[in-house]
Amino acid sequence: MPSRKIISSLLFFICLQTSFSIVSAQNIDAYPSNWFANMNYNKVQVLLRSTSSDFTKASVQVNYPGVALNNTQHFENGHYIALDIEISPTAKPGNIVFSIVNGGKTSIFNWPLLPRRKNRGTQFAQGLTSADLVYFLMPDRFSNGDSTNDKIPGLKDQSLNRSEIFLRHGGDLQGVANHLDYLQKLGTTTLWMTPVVENDMPDRTEHGYAATNNYKTETRFGGDKAYLALSDSLHKRGMKLIQDVVYNHFGRFHFLVQDAPAKDWVHQWPTYTQTHYREQAVFDPYHSEADAKRMIDGWFTTEMPDINHENPMVEQYLTQNAIWSVETFGVDAFRVDTYKYCNVDVMNRLNKTLLDEYPKIFTFGECWVDGVASQAYYVENNFNLPFKSNLKATSDFSLLFGGIMPALNESNGWSNGVIKLYNTLASDYLYKQANNNVTFLDNHDMTRIHSSLGESIPKTKMAYAWLYTCRGIPQLYYGSEILMKGISNPDGWVRLDFPGGWDGDKKNAFTEAGLTPDEADFLHYVQALGSYRTKSSALKTGDMMQYIPEDGLYVYFRYDSNQTIMCVMNTDNKSRNVNLLKYAERTTGFKGGKEIISGNQIGTSFSIPAMSMQIIELTK
Repeated sequence: MPSRKIISSLLFFICLQTSFSIVSAQNIDAYPSNWFANMNYNKVQVLLRSTSSDFTKASVQVNYPGVALNNTQHFENGHYIALDIEISPTAKPGNIVFSIVNGGKTSIFNWPLLPRRKNRGTQFAQGLTSADLVYFLMPDRFSNGDSTNDKIPGLKDQSLNRSEIFLRHGGDLQGVANHLDYLQKLGTTTLWMTPVVENDMPDRTEHGYAATNNYKTETRFGGDKAYLALSDSLHKRGMKLIQDVVYNHFGRFHFLVQDAPAKDWVHQWPTYTQTHYREQAVFDPYHSEADAKRMIDGWFTTEMPDINHENPMVEQYLTQNAIWSVETFGVDAFRVDTYKYCNVDVMNRLNKTLLDEYPKIFTFGECWVDGVASQAYYVENNFNLPFKSNLKATSDFSLLFGGIMPALNESNGWSNGVIKLYNTLASDYLYKQANNNVTFLDNHDMTRIHSSLGESIPKTKMAYAWLYTCRGIPQLYYGSEILMKGISNPDGWVRLDFPGGWDGDKKNAFTEAGLTPDEADFLHYVQALGSYRTKSSALKTGDMMQYIPEDGLYVYFRYDSNQTIMCVMNTDNKSRNVNLLKYAERTTGFKGGKEIISGNQIGTSFSIPAMSMQIIELTK
């Protein structure tokens, strides 16, 4: 962890943001707001923004030992200047002085050069592995830990109404920090939240995916101070932090849209042009360039202007923000929203720059695509294609929609039902590291798993048993562990408040007060799965072997040199008999085992009830 002195410095400069000491009345902001000494990434582009309409005409000098000003760039928008500076390894932490001469007047701008965080790779920038379990939540909908920040004067969205699904509800980062014990009881090692950067939009600000300032934590969440405090709390517990970032688009009210340095910072079209959302146009060998261009350059929605990655200054802005976020807040990994809509070459360069600075950093993308091959295209893969992605992993949509969902919802046949789960996993040969993929059952954009499974508790238990035992990095979505329901039409219904997150809630999942017997039982079931997984080397990092399903019975193993776990899923409407001898490749030498949830002893042959799953640790 950084020293108290370093943390104090970080908090001081973070809270001030970019309003640093200026000897003049001129208002200037800087992006990034500061940098760090002794970075590998030492050629930094500082974007200065002023309220002065002729600011871009100013000349700038830098006076600081070990810092050189290599270039000054001016813009058609008079509010901006870009400074290309180089920071040598000899430069010491302190305030880099920019002398700005404009209209015969000189102003002084102090730009902090801070000490680097210590213990990178061990206490931050640790990355993710299959030993982790991710809990995903929406801060606005999880818990309100500080009611004083529910409304912030001056922001465009002044809504606060928990009865309306599209308005703000008041959850914040302190609310999350208050309930880390609860997360750990589920087996959680890693926290992922929807974006926490400023979203100063007129409406629909609850989700966070329309950023208006990438260098400022949302003040209604508690601001930078609360984010840093949450990160520190996680790391003291041995937990990790994922930051959700959006490289594809800004929010419409982002200052780089409303007051852009130049028109080419976002993609411009003669008339509004929305992406067609079909990723095939990117890699289709027969694609038209028009289709490919619309896929990548089209806007996601009218409220989310598409970022122009072909502008080198934009690329540098995004890259620097990623590095700054890791160093400032102790981020361990990134989840990249709408990854498939980004320029993949630019993403490769950004990913590489992050890895050069932080060798353990882990980035996974939202690649909501059609089929395993399409999904594998966007990550490290075994394809012999000109483009080779360096993205570590993706959220495994293919395994969800093409695997576990049909396994639990379809009747079994030659090509239907649980065979689809087997077949999807059989395509893992396409990935360099399939175990890096983030597996999940639901999220903020889709129908909750309990609703998707017809509110069948046995099926939902099977889904979670599979999630905790299959290869990959499992991810939970807040509230589904207590059977929260919701159909994603519209998406607000799958983004409801977590029970107990607000004072006065009659139902409280944190204490189990007011939970129905079914909800409490299911929560205990998920907690038991989590408790076992935290101790199981085979589930966390072991190999996997699966057998072809027969009559709805699907058997797979997780194993290493210390442990063998047999996972038996019966998706049929009748009980099935199981004999260990049939699976001799993995069961030879074992006399039976113990079912991890019930504690029941299992012999060499046993019966498994219809629509159920058993997880058996084999014993010799």
